[in-house]
Amino acid sequence: MGLTGKGLYDNLHTEHFRITKEKPMHRQVRRVPAHWEHPKNEDGYIELEDVFSYTKEEIEEGLSEGWLKNEPPHYGCKIMPDWPEAEKTHYQMYETTTPGTPISPVMETPGALAQWLTDNKETLWTDFVGTYEDWLSIINGKSTIQTLIGRRT
Repeated sequence: MGLTGKGLYDNLHTEHFRITKEKPMHRQVRRVPAHWEHPKNEDGYIELEDVFSYTKEEIEEGLSEGWLKNEPPHYGCKIMPDWPEAEKTHYQMYETTTPGTPISPVMETPGALAQWLTDNKETLWTDFVGTYEDWLSIINGKSTIQTLIGRRT
């Protein structure tokens, strides 16, 4: 299915590809140190949340239902390291359909990351391949995937 007409918006609201205010896209630029290597295990990249974002009520629910461990502060969730701002000098694009794994190498500038994503035909969402301008706008926080898709439908 192409990204046009009613089908696009039907798909945007399915459970698997739901776009909400809280998680507005399935791509996220993360600021990382120049030396950052995302951890791996025998199965590939280990999924890491950008931040621990559960509320007190969600933590209580997770503990009672068993999907969180009673191990504060992150309750068993794997979280990105909390580097000092001065160390976050580089950029890396992550997919966030899962808690988060990298889809790009660590890059020194927004432009270098946008170029890599364009050259490698990385998608913004499903089969929607972004242009250099699309990626740069997202990396710099000037656009969202929803607005870019909306402009092209």
